[in-house]
Amino acid sequence: MSRREMLAQIGKYPVLRKLGEGATSEVYLCSDPFNLRDVAIKVAFPESFHDPARGKVYRKLFLTEAKLAGKLVHPHICQIYDAVAEEKLHYLVMEYVDGGTLEKYCNGQALLPVERTVEIIFKCTRALEFAHKLGITHRDIKPANILLTGETGVKITDFGTALIATAETTQVAGVGSPAYMSPEQVKDLPLDHRTDIYSVGVVMYHLLTGRLPFQAANNYTLIYQITNAEPDASTSLRRDIPPAVDAIVRRAMAKDLNKRYAHWGDFSDDLGAAFRSEHFGARKVQSFADSDRFETLRRLQFFEHFSDAELWEVASISTWRHAPAGEILMKEGEPGDYFCILAQGEVKITRHGKLLNVLRAGEPFGEMAYLSRNEHARGADVTVSADASIISVPTNRLNQASEGCRHKFDRAFMEILVERLTMANLRVSGV
Repeated sequence: MSRREMLAQIGKYPVLRKLGEGATSEVYLCSDPFNLRDVAIKVAFPESFHDPARGKVYRKLFLTEAKLAGKLVHPHICQIYDAVAEEKLHYLVMEYVDGGTLEKYCNGQALLPVERTVEIIFKCTRALEFAHKLGITHRDIKPANILLTGETGVKITDFGTALIATAETTQVAGVGSPAYMSPEQVKDLPLDHRTDIYSVGVVMYHLLTGRLPFQAANNYTLIYQITNAEPDASTSLRRDIPPAVDAIVRRAMAKDLNKRYAHWGDFSDDLGAAFRSEHFGARKVQSFADSDRFETLRRLQFFEHFSDAELWEVASISTWRHAPAGEILMKEGEPGDYFCILAQGEVKITRHGKLLNVLRAGEPFGEMAYLSRNEHARGADVTVSADASIISVPTNRLNQASEGCRHKFDRAFMEILVERLTMANLRVSGV
């Protein structure tokens, strides 16, 4: 039974239905009439703040999460839009994610394919690196705090226990979920981002094998195992786990900080390399996974000024495909409602059979369809001269992208146009 009657309105937000409740709060699905979107609102139970044993802790956890409102803006972090602290009502307005948590996939009877797990963990590492750059360590990474969107989309949530480097108040100690805590966390030692790296490793192990690396009847035995024992190799519990993936999990969960991943980027790079390995090649066929897209975009010079969040945005609005040598990608005179960027390979630009240019990885073509104010016809033919990977961006989807993303495209196009104009002038002058 609910601890109280369901609310009909929370501040300016009409309640649609109740989503659930925990020990200190309840969550509602609400309508945001001003931004025309659904939101999840977490309402703290007033009595939890006055609890004689834990009241101060609960209040501090709420304030910690409230401080992050509007700051953790990342495609793989559940955004906190607003925080309200009234006399009788304390609540957080958050992004609504309809997909459940990773908990259901930690069951041995419902395990995800290994490559899908690698993809999910890759996105978690990118999100937590973003948080780390803002001076934030989560401290309670577990499947229940990772929400699913679509096949491999994730949103990390519940930053109430986070360490914030710029915070002036004393951080709450002794918080987190013991089974996912690092050795230094269960010992109450000073923490940094590497405790989250360990916890992500435990989540990955759990998703891969359907069991936790350490299991015990009580917390004392569990803490002993976390600090002293070594878990069974994931490959001994599931045959289709590649040794490279097992090595990543082991390094993430290393008890010795000198052996654990020191940087989120190293963790991400190894996951990306594992996903691109031959082991998964047959199952991926011609598809481009989100991790492939992100890593490819990050390597291309065209996108060097884009933030991680903007790269994820580009990955989501674009379509990717392989194109064999000889394929005609664009024809002179045809209407253009998209432009392309060459991710790999080579294309040639011709007009009336005359070669104008040869483009290689990282260079755009067909961009006048986006840059022109009026409907623009293609000015040349574009033909694949060496097997290529093509990134296509529909102009209508880019027009709906964030202002920051569009600005970065404009800047990149300007740099390319200046470079091409300079080269053209040099050719004309005979230099």
